[in-house]
Amino acid sequence: MASMQIPGHIDPVPVPRTVTPRADGRVDLLGLNKAQIQGALQEAGLDLKQAKLRAKQLFHWLYHRGETDFDVMTDLAKPMRLWMAERFIIGRPEVVEAQVSSDGTRKWLLRSDDGQDYEMVFIPDADRGTLCISSQVGCTLNCRFCYTGTMRLVRNLTPGEIVGQVMLARDSLGEWPKGNMAAAVDDEDEDDDAPLYTTDGRMLTNIVMMGMGEPLYNFENVRDALKVVMDGDGLALSKRRITLSTSGVVPLMARAAEEIGVNLAVSLHAVTKEVRDEIVPINRKYGIEELLQACADYPKANNARRITFEYVMLKDKNDSDDDARELVRLIKHYKLPAKVNLIPFNPWPGAAYECSTPERIRAFSNLVFAAGISAPIRTPRGRDIMAACGQLKSASEKKSRAELDRLAEEKQAALG
Repeated sequence: MASMQIPGHIDPVPVPRTVTPRADGRVDLLGLNKAQIQGALQEAGLDLKQAKLRAKQLFHWLYHRGETDFDVMTDLAKPMRLWMAERFIIGRPEVVEAQVSSDGTRKWLLRSDDGQDYEMVFIPDADRGTLCISSQVGCTLNCRFCYTGTMRLVRNLTPGEIVGQVMLARDSLGEWPKGNMAAAVDDEDEDDDAPLYTTDGRMLTNIVMMGMGEPLYNFENVRDALKVVMDGDGLALSKRRITLSTSGVVPLMARAAEEIGVNLAVSLHAVTKEVRDEIVPINRKYGIEELLQACADYPKANNARRITFEYVMLKDKNDSDDDARELVRLIKHYKLPAKVNLIPFNPWPGAAYECSTPERIRAFSNLVFAAGISAPIRTPRGRDIMAACGQLKSASEKKSRAELDRLAEEKQAALG
């Protein structure tokens, strides 16, 4: 798969993910869609008819039930379960550290099988629970107010690593169904009195692609992962409950609407070229006017599905009354169905900015609201565990090929 050049201060060398085969030879099914599971089964020796049937069953167990053990898949005959267990695995990201904030926010530091770290965050609210997912290890956009932006880009996450974050969150929240399963075989029918599963009462209701990385610079993997998440036979999360955030990768925005179709959020953060060039350097490549025109052209945007503009409040940088008025002017000039999320700046070690005062943020919000545009102030969540917006950063650094080869050899030796 060809990988694109990645704008930032410079265009660095693309970093596609090279998947290293497992030492035991088994194939990880996590992140695969039905057709890919069917293909894996055929490659392993099943005929087309068998592979198609088993792929449908596996997809249900993987993504609707959250099951990782072939032995409990009761609509598969025991010899078939054994055959699958010998050839396949259903993985999860390794949890290096799990933290819980005083406000209930949860943060997980995850590690991939090639030793790269990335983070995800779950934010519970009274009426929803939002999972913030990463799309890359590190980032190349160098946004000055963002802690992740101080990392080098290590690599893109695979579809399995992206879907795995959702699966792990469901595991941790205990949100897999215990309902009936038709066509159970052998003598292992499930409890007929077990409650049928519905989506009502889920803690995890929403997903935002706002973690580490720029989702549109990992477009194909993000698209494929979200299609698995949205599949009605599995995780079945509605596209209306998924939001993809971009810092302004203009050429891929329309494609995201057509091929993914989820809600769009744009990290705007400034209303003048000078300030946005400083704090969101991609603006030097795709300027405000070009970005806002792409928003106006976004096929899925309407009053029912408004574009969200993310706007971090930086003291004496982008928080004046004139800034608020210019924001209103731009939204109205481009006739955008939009709302503005005002985000108090979340501090991190070495940050060059301070958060605007509560009074200044409120005044800014009032000016935008007065113009008929929703501008709620986001309540900071998870600050005490560095899980708030703009605070995510793992310890991963880009390693040389020799270092990666050495780590792979050590891991294989440890596995015997």
